[in-house]
Amino acid sequence: MLSFFMQNHSEVSRQVAAHLLNIEAIRLRPEQPFQWSSGWKSPIYCDNRLSLSYPEVRTYIKKALADAIRDKFPAAEIIAGVATAGIAQGALVADLLDLPYAYVRPEPKKHGMGNQIEGRILPGQKVVVIEDLISTGGSSLKVVDVLRDMGANVLGMVAIFTYGFHLADENFKQKNVELVCLSDYQCMIIEALKLDYISEDQLTTLAQWREDPGSWGV
Repeated sequence: MLSFFMQNHSEVSRQVAAHLLNIEAIRLRPEQPFQWSSGWKSPIYCDNRLSLSYPEVRTYIKKALADAIRDKFPAAEIIAGVATAGIAQGALVADLLDLPYAYVRPEPKKHGMGNQIEGRILPGQKVVVIEDLISTGGSSLKVVDVLRDMGANVLGMVAIFTYGFHLADENFKQKNVELVCLSDYQCMIIEALKLDYISEDQLTTLAQWREDPGSWGV
């Protein structure tokens, strides 16, 4: 029998994609590519932090993330946000679930107490990590390493959106981390076409980028 989250996942995915497109948290520019910090050229730019400025969207995403955790990771004892974009999302979800909360930096502070984990996570605690966006998964999985190194039991990670790169799939598989995403690139493209954000002619370009983002536009 399919779980509640899986029964509703296709509609959640569609709604999240539509929300992100409507508030321009996701922007598509196949003809004028963005450049990522990695150096990759990209026809898409995603900034899910914009959802925090829209109460209706913020609430929908918060509830969807919480539903995913209740369904996929019901044993969760604490929520951990990935700094920086996952901090606010994680706090909202932890509050809704009435669970303790902490967040994890990519590296320790260079002053004060030198903390890398802000908040209190105890060895053995069952943690679900909240991330806003998955690209290759590298920075997100560093947080998992930090938590495991201090003895936490990481049940999995829940994110708002993923580009669906094969590299990310492999990285999560190698680290043995279950990843649950509310929406993904393929669903977003379908929704963008329905909402007239893109044309049929642009579909091939957008598909080519996702298959080989490192070489696209070079």
